[in-house]
Amino acid sequence: MEKEPITISGLEKLKKELEDLKNIQRPKIVSAIAEARSHGDLKENAEYHAAKEQQSHLEGRVLEINDTIARANVIDVTKIENEGKVIFGSTVFLKNLESSQELNYKIVGKDEADIKNNLIYFKSPVGKGLIGKNLGELVTINTPSGEKNYEILKVEYI
Repeated sequence: MEKEPITISGLEKLKKELEDLKNIQRPKIVSAIAEARSHGDLKENAEYHAAKEQQSHLEGRVLEINDTIARANVIDVTKIENEGKVIFGSTVFLKNLESSQELNYKIVGKDEADIKNNLIYFKSPVGKGLIGKNLGELVTINTPSGEKNYEILKVEYI
């Protein structure tokens, strides 16, 4: 069973989602199924089939979260000495060498990745291109929109 790296906040978020699914969403769906069942003929009962499909998705997600938690390898970067190296869980401040635009990313696990919040998956092209690099280094990353060149301005372990 392959361990899945995850940050402390990522693990907490998964545990909260699991609790919500089990204690709030699951009972709602069970009650929707019971309600729809009471309407009679199940073959032509759209509410029943929709509720059963929702239940299937919910149970799949519960299994997925349980699996991720079981394989979680929690990495707390605040306990690691920062020597300017980009590692899982670190926040990297970059300068785009073409546009001079400055941006930052936190390198996280699969379930935490959210590009809108600058959380990038460590196995994504940008994540793979940054891991192992050092403060001050120039980095070229092949992205779906073409080659990007960055300078690493700062690396934080927060």
